[in-house]
Amino acid sequence: MILATAICGVLYALFSGTPLIILGGTGPLLVFTGILFLQCKQLEIAFLPTYAWVGIWSSILLLIATMFDASFLMRYFTRFTDEIFAALISIIFIVEAIKSLVAVFQSPDKTTFAEPLLALVLALGTYSVAMYLSRLRGSDFLRSQLRQILSDFGPAIALGLMSLIAVLTSDAIPQDFLSAPQEFGTTSGRAWIVDLWSVPMWVRAAAIIPAILVSVLVYLDQNITARLVNSPDHHLHKGVAYHLDLGLVGILMAICSFFGLPWLVAATVRSLNHVRSLATVEAETDANGHSHERVIHVRENRLTGIVIHLAIGVILFLMLDKLALVPKSTLYGLFLFMGVVSISGNQFFTRISLWIRDPSLYPTTHYLRRVPHSVIHLFTAFQAACLAVLWIVKKDKDLGILFPLFIAILVPIRMLAGKFFKEEHLQALDADELPEEESNHYSV
Repeated sequence: MILATAICGVLYALFSGTPLIILGGTGPLLVFTGILFLQCKQLEIAFLPTYAWVGIWSSILLLIATMFDASFLMRYFTRFTDEIFAALISIIFIVEAIKSLVAVFQSPDKTTFAEPLLALVLALGTYSVAMYLSRLRGSDFLRSQLRQILSDFGPAIALGLMSLIAVLTSDAIPQDFLSAPQEFGTTSGRAWIVDLWSVPMWVRAAAIIPAILVSVLVYLDQNITARLVNSPDHHLHKGVAYHLDLGLVGILMAICSFFGLPWLVAATVRSLNHVRSLATVEAETDANGHSHERVIHVRENRLTGIVIHLAIGVILFLMLDKLALVPKSTLYGLFLFMGVVSISGNQFFTRISLWIRDPSLYPTTHYLRRVPHSVIHLFTAFQAACLAVLWIVKKDKDLGILFPLFIAILVPIRMLAGKFFKEEHLQALDADELPEEESNHYSV
């Protein structure tokens, strides 16, 4: 994963049309890979060669989609789909972090509560420190440049601080640290090149079926993240490059498949955090005292993406053994932080919070001024139902392999919503950007 992230990240930052996007192993893609592994286990066929053939077929399909400009279909995607997809990823981060912490307490190897309790403290400590530092940007303490640095590097500072505490207390209370190899190589010690011919011919041909599904997932993951990064709210000045970026991801996917490396695609949470770290924002307050941040401009560049992934590559050769000093519990806290932070920018979660808030104290937003409260709640419940179906399908052993198709079905479902909601209400609730009068409603 580290090698794939370093190589693909540098190449993407150099040649993509949207270099602010950060590639990574996303939750939905990880879910699909896990389902594919279970299918290989049930059919008693080798996983890595099958995985490689699926990736190669998928790469071909993505390149064909690029040649026919298939990304134009993204014009039919709206905030409705973006919010559900982003919410799913946020929930995956949070749920998996909580499940991992619960598993620490349920482990039969733990004879006392000291180890799991320290793991909980390290996880919550990582989350709390990262969250506090991320909010330091809007504080009036310290100098603005120092606040900016502490805010941008908050997660790394939190991870390092909690790892130091774990190492210092490891003699008294042992922790579960990362299983990092002492020298550069594959995790299991296997050969770098996957033997593509070690599986029967029928597997090589049949791999195109799951490849179609993973192609749909990569197409959606990449382009929805690109839509969110290119949001009008970010005031980016360049043109968009959906076709170029999708084709580049397809090529990188083929390279990773040959070497048995994880497939990487645009990571929504990391990409939005990258944009956020490069943005200049100003705080605004509405008539009810609710704080609102508006992006003034984003410093677009390729340098940050290149440096980030070069630094990751350096770890492989200079600091690989140091990864063994990082306790897994700190990563659970980091995942929790990433999930919670991504929730704050999702209008879907804001509307869900209206269910338990005093209507007289609702924030003064454009859709609350234009749409009756009952319609807003119904639209939010409609989205929540779609999200619940996605989650159920993801968890189902039999339907899980079809998970990408259910994400694509959100588009026609959104079109059907026009039969149950008035068009002017949908335009307010599903607007790609804030109406012009929205910014005028706030005062600094």
